[in-house]
Amino acid sequence: MALQGWTVKRIKRSDIRDFIETWHYSKSINGCIADHCYALYDPDDNLKGGMFYGRMAMANQWKKFSDEASKVIELRRLCCVDDTPRNAESFFIGRSLRLLKKDWGCGVVVSYADKQWGHEGTIYKASNFKMGDEIKGASIIKWGDRTYHDKTIRTKYKGVLKPFAKRVKDALESGEAFYMKTKGKYTYTYDIK
Repeated sequence: MALQGWTVKRIKRSDIRDFIETWHYSKSINGCIADHCYALYDPDDNLKGGMFYGRMAMANQWKKFSDEASKVIELRRLCCVDDTPRNAESFFIGRSLRLLKKDWGCGVVVSYADKQWGHEGTIYKASNFKMGDEIKGASIIKWGDRTYHDKTIRTKYKGVLKPFAKRVKDALESGEAFYMKTKGKYTYTYDIK
């Protein structure tokens, strides 16, 4: 087995922030709730993957999946370096789900395959997630090589616009950043029992 000796460990968000911002297609974890973070290590203990699960991004979105908000969690970010062995992502997801059951409990894990980036959910299918609804595209903010949800420019702390939100808003006003329409997403769910 190509993944013999590979491990998945619980870690802190700060341990994988730079890794995810380097390897994930979004290049950002800004604004993401990260309640449970995990890392994938090769047999030499080199970091090869990062992921985190957190409460759902949109208010009341959990109602599509359960009667209780506490019984729904979203796989918010998942990425691995390009040279990982075949099936590394599904190995990583499987091991993280076992840890998540201990850390969080039972409920529904939700994830999305972003059509904008050509994703169809192959790794979710390989990990026994069930395909759900297709979500229509939305407007996002494109600034340099990163994309941001529209709510970024309204993010406040104690009633004051956060400095990052102000920079994105200023970039929109100057024309440095712009709105674009995405292609939509596929929804996938996994029941932890």
